[in-house]
Amino acid sequence: MATTITDSHNPFSLDPYHVSEEFGFILPAPLTELPPYYQPWMDIAQHVTELIYSHTLRSHILKMPLLNTQFLESHRELRLAHLALSVMTMGYVWQEGENDTVKMLPCNLAIPYWKVSQHLGLPPILTHADAVLANWKKRDPHGNLELLVTLPGGDSVRGFFMVTLLVELAAVPAIKSIPLVINGVQCGDAETVTRALEEISQAMEGMTDALKLMHAYVKPEVFYGIIRIYLSGWKDNSSMPAGLVYEGIQAEPMEYSGGSAAQSSLLHCFDELLGVKHEENCGAFLTRMRNYMPSSHKRLIQDISLQPSLRGFVQQEASELLTEAFQLCVTKLTALRSYHINVVSRFITVPAARARQLRSQGNSSQEETVSRAPTALEETGTGGSGIMSFLKTVRDRTRDISMPLDNRAMQKSTNGARPQNTQYTTHQKHLQSNTL
Repeated sequence: MATTITDSHNPFSLDPYHVSEEFGFILPAPLTELPPYYQPWMDIAQHVTELIYSHTLRSHILKMPLLNTQFLESHRELRLAHLALSVMTMGYVWQEGENDTVKMLPCNLAIPYWKVSQHLGLPPILTHADAVLANWKKRDPHGNLELLVTLPGGDSVRGFFMVTLLVELAAVPAIKSIPLVINGVQCGDAETVTRALEEISQAMEGMTDALKLMHAYVKPEVFYGIIRIYLSGWKDNSSMPAGLVYEGIQAEPMEYSGGSAAQSSLLHCFDELLGVKHEENCGAFLTRMRNYMPSSHKRLIQDISLQPSLRGFVQQEASELLTEAFQLCVTKLTALRSYHINVVSRFITVPAARARQLRSQGNSSQEETVSRAPTALEETGTGGSGIMSFLKTVRDRTRDISMPLDNRAMQKSTNGARPQNTQYTTHQKHLQSNTL
């Protein structure tokens, strides 16, 4: 690990951004219960899946008391409240699928949801910060992990959220190395920057390894046919073209995007650090997704973007080792994005083709799980993007910042010894030790 920079007057630090040394962007030790006053929320939120399947969630929510948010005092209480209200909202909107959506969220849900969202700087819809970063607990003292709340999809929905959590966990060494890179550039310390970039590239490889677990723990037909709709929003969605009215907040409907990998702060930080410049439309979507992150994480991304150019520093130093370390980061980030494209192909593109085939054959029964999928999402991600073209463009723009290396140098850097990410490996074993 690179040494700490001490000779800068204003060293860059993660301390102001609520980033954990152990968990990165993940919320450490989320609460599992709210104060007793809010038990009506938890009683419903912890049974959303059963209530959806019995088609009674909407009726239970309509009977729910309108609770005041003033008794939510801590950040963790607010995060759990937002998570609970979020899963209730997604279930309420999508209980009957894409053909029987609602136009209004009732005030007993909408008003407290809006107020909690305002406190946190998050939108009133289920986000990556809710479903992944704040939706976990240790099942036992050995560290085995479990979700706090869930949605329809059984073992696959648990696998989807837990594997995504492991991707976040694998990135922790990279997040911790970002200040070392920034401070090293400011101080002209090429050696420190080199070591920190090597740490980042190793963590990126760990993220790709974690993402590969998606194939083991999530069934593509279940993700596409059941899970996706509950991650979908009411922006750029033909099932809800007018958006959703939050009763008691304003009379006009509001539009919010559904959950998306683009709402994770990780790749935004890497892009700003390495100097990746995205094409206009993709860049606009990614920038908008920052509004779905905790405000402190969004601020971190912005502040990284204001630092002196790492790529410019690498070019100026003209150090073979530094250039190799930078290029290896670009290679690993490109590989991560390429693998994400493969995952999307298996979990969205292929099932979508099967669903279209079934419809063309006049087979609209529930015999195949993919036939339950909403048609409105076939060409887009749950966040509202044209998913494959978006991902490929983002991947290609990442590759564009590459620096030329001769083959021997690249082979040496990619084949070097890779220290094990013991923190990620431990949690991976805890995850794999349970039936997902």
